[in-house]
Amino acid sequence: MPRTTAHRTAALATAVAGPLLLGLWAAGPAQAHGAPTDPVSRVYACSPEGGADAGSAACRAAVRAGGTSFAAWDNLRVADVNGRDRQTVPDGKLCSGGLAAYRGLDLARADWPSTRLTPGGTLRMTYASTIAHEGTFRLYLTKPGYDASKPLTWSDLPERPFAEVRNPALRNGAYRFTAKLPADRTGRQVLYTIWQNSSTPDTYYSCSDVVFPQTVTEEKAQSTPAARASAAPAPRSASPTPSPTTAPASAGPSASPVSGVSPAQAAAAPESTPVAADTGGSGPSAPMLAGGAATVLLLTGGTALTVRLRRR
Repeated sequence: MPRTTAHRTAALATAVAGPLLLGLWAAGPAQAHGAPTDPVSRVYACSPEGGADAGSAACRAAVRAGGTSFAAWDNLRVADVNGRDRQTVPDGKLCSGGLAAYRGLDLARADWPSTRLTPGGTLRMTYASTIAHEGTFRLYLTKPGYDASKPLTWSDLPERPFAEVRNPALRNGAYRFTAKLPADRTGRQVLYTIWQNSSTPDTYYSCSDVVFPQTVTEEKAQSTPAARASAAPAPRSASPTPSPTTAPASAGPSASPVSGVSPAQAAAAPESTPVAADTGGSGPSAPMLAGGAATVLLLTGGTALTVRLRRR
C-alpha cells in the first residue's frame, strides 16, 4: 500500500474513532453507577427493574413527567459538585439532582413506594453499584413535620446528616452498611442519600420514601373534652381553703344557712340571736333549755308578785 494511502487511511480511522473513543473515556466515571435498593429509592422503584413498584400510580406519573422509563436508574449523578450540594441542586429538585431526565422523581406525592422503619432503630442500607469506588455516603432524614404534599427542599433536611459512612466495601454488587435512625420521626419521611465519590468527580443523589409508625402523642391523647377536663389541674385559690369541719368565725347575714333552719327563719332572727343547729340528736339543744328555764322563772316570779299585791 502506498505511504500516502496508508496515511489517509490512518487519518480517516482517527477521525471516525476519535470521537467514539473520547466519548467512551468521558463515560468512564459513569461506571460508578449506583442507587439505594433498600430502602428502595424512587429511581430504582420506578425503573423496569422495580417490579410491582414500577406499576404504582406515583411511578407512572413520574415516567409521564420525565418522559423516560428510568432504565438508567444507576446514573443519577452530577459532576464537579465537590460538596457544594446545597448550592448546586435547586430546591424542589433534590430527588432528581436537578437533572431534567429525572424530573418526574421530584413530584410531591404521598404514595411513593416506601419502606417501613422503626424510630431509633437500625437502618440497614443496600446501595447497589456496578463498580467499586471510594467515597462518602451522607444520610439525611427529613425533619419532624415534613409535608409530603410539598416539593422537597433543603430546609426540610437538617444541616448535618444523621450518619456518614466512608469507603464501605463493595460486595456482591452492593454497598451494605448500617446506621442508627433518629428516634423522633413519625409518619412519612424521606431518606435522602448523597454519595460523593472521591475517586471520580461525581456525586449521586437519591430519595427513598420511608414510613415510621404513628405514635399517640400527649397532645392527641388530651384532645377530647373529657380528657382535658380530667387532666386539667384544680383552680389555684388566692387563699387557703377552709377545712370542711371548721366553722366560720362569725355567722352574719352573709353566712350559708344552717341545716334545720329555713332561710326565712335565719333572715328574721336578729344577728345576736343564736340559731339552733341540727346535731342529729332527738332532744333539745342547750340554748333551747336555757331559754325555756328563764321563761319559766320569769312567769313564776310575776305570778307570785301579783298574788302578794292582791292580798294587801
